[in-house]
Formats: sequence, C-alpha cells, structure tokens
Amino acid sequence: MATGALIFEDIARRVIDDEVAGLNQLRAEIDHSFAEACKLILGCRGKIVVMGMGKSGHIGSKIAATLASTGTPSFFVHPGEASHGDLGMIESDDMVIAISNSGESGEVIDILPILKRRGIVIIGMSGNPDSSLARYATVHLSFHVEREACPLNLVPTSSTTSTLVLGDALAVALLEARGFTARDFALSHPGGTLGRKLLTTCADVMHSGDECPVVYIDSTIKDAIFEMTSKGLGMVVVIKEDGTIYGIFTDGDLRRAFEKMLDVTTPLRKIIKKGCLTVKKDTLAAETVRIIHARKVNSLVVADDDNRPLGAFNIHDLLNKGVM
Repeated sequence: MATGALIFEDIARRVIDDEVAGLNQLRAEIDHSFAEACKLILGCRGKIVVMGMGKSGHIGSKIAATLASTGTPSFFVHPGEASHGDLGMIESDDMVIAISNSGESGEVIDILPILKRRGIVIIGMSGNPDSSLARYATVHLSFHVEREACPLNLVPTSSTTSTLVLGDALAVALLEARGFTARDFALSHPGGTLGRKLLTTCADVMHSGDECPVVYIDSTIKDAIFEMTSKGLGMVVVIKEDGTIYGIFTDGDLRRAFEKMLDVTTPLRKIIKKGCLTVKKDTLAAETVRIIHARKVNSLVVADDDNRPLGAFNIHDLLNKGVM
C-alpha cells in the first residue's frame, strides 16, 4: 500500500477531477425540466418536503436547510420514519422533493404511490432518468455521473456532490426569482455574525436620552469638556436654541483648541463649524461602518427628520455590538 505524501496528493487531485467532471456533466444536462421544477416550487402554497435515504438523505437534509434559509419554507422527512407515521407531516398543499441516486430506493419508492393518490406534486432527483422515481415524478431532475470518484465506483462521491450542487442551483434560482435580499437572509440567521450586521440598526447602537452628550451652542469649551467626560463618547452634539443640530465638538477639536491656547470659557459658537454628519435611526449599523471608514470619523449623530438629535454612538459601540 502506497503511503507517500505525493501519492495522497495525487489521489486528492484525481478525486477532485472526477467530481468536477461530474459537475460538468450535470451542467450540460440542465434543461427545461429545471425551469419547470422552479415554477412548481414558486407556486407551492405549502412547504417543500425533502426525502432521501442514506447519503442522499444527508444531502437532502442540507438541501432542505438551504431552501428554508433562502426564502423557500422547507424541511426534511426521513422516508423510513414517514412509513411509520411521519407521512402525516406532509399536507395537501406541500410538495415533495424525493432524492435517490438509483431512483429505486425502496423506502422512497414505497411512499410515492401514497403521495400521488393525495395529489401531492413530486420532484424527483436521481441519476437514472428511466427509474421508478423518474416515472412517479411530476418533474424529474437528473444528476447522472459516469463514475464515482471512488476507485471501486461504489462509494457515493461524485453523485452526492452533483446532488448537492443541483439542490444549491434550485435554491439560488428560487432566491433570485423571489427577489430575496441580504436582509431577508439575516432574518433567518438572527443569531449569527451576518444577522447582527444586517439586522442591527443605529437605534440599537446609539446612546440616547440622558446618555447622549448634548450642549447648547452658547455653551463654553469647559461645558463641553464636562459633558464629553461624563458621557464617554469622545464628542458632544451641539444644538441650537430650537433643539436642532448645529454641529459637533470632538476630543480632536478640544486638542486643537488647546493648541491654539483658547480659554476654556470660549463659547463653542466661535470655534466649531456648522453642520455635521448624521444618520437615521433605522440605518443599518453595518452601513455606518462604511460611512465611518469613508469619512474618517470615529462618531456619528443619529438625527430625526427635523434634524434633532436622537442619539449618538462611536466606533467602540459598533465593536461591542459585533458589527465590525
């Protein structure tokens, strides 16, 4: 038995080449049946139920999860369990995607006549277009491969890869047809990093109410220092008498004021520029990361439609929320 590292590397490349060849074959076989399957799924009023035995079952479970997370309600049912009661999970408005490489898996085939009698649409996925599964299916999608990557041509390798990719192709085609967005995706993944980035808004990050550092335009540098220190954001929002935003005074502005030897009793009105960068409370926090990098600022003010301050936050707040 050869055990050299070079031999293992050669085997790995051969396996990859075999599976790529299977995918190229799959690509060439995509036809109107694929479009028909997509149309059927888009028109489904219930859920998509995926079934498969053995390795096809493992792949089917992943396909169901991908569909569910991209806007197509879906779940996996084990065909063996379906024959012992779980068939009751499938309702009349549902649709079934049945997977079997041979198209003859007994546990799958035994269920199909019952599904047909109930009027449930079946999308078959197999490597044999002349199989029992293909005959029962309303639409059949073939993932036939010439050979498995296994040297014995027995272990499901190229065939399971092609099945998985065919499932991904379905999910992405449906995603695009539905106009599914990144925000929609995040709603299915609220606990992950992506969910935090796409669901967290400025309202979730900002310091508001008494925690928002605010001073009036006629306040002095000394007043700004006290407010800046007590609120800890490295800046204060400067407002006019009517409560609308005039500008901001940052710790950088404070350093520059000291460099100019300005007295701490100097009114802010005399030293700050009018206007500042603001965002809305429903702006995604992830979008503010782009703004902060592009404008080279450390803090942002959240304003309402009347240009009144609702809150403020800095780069550390974004880090603490896990959006950058």
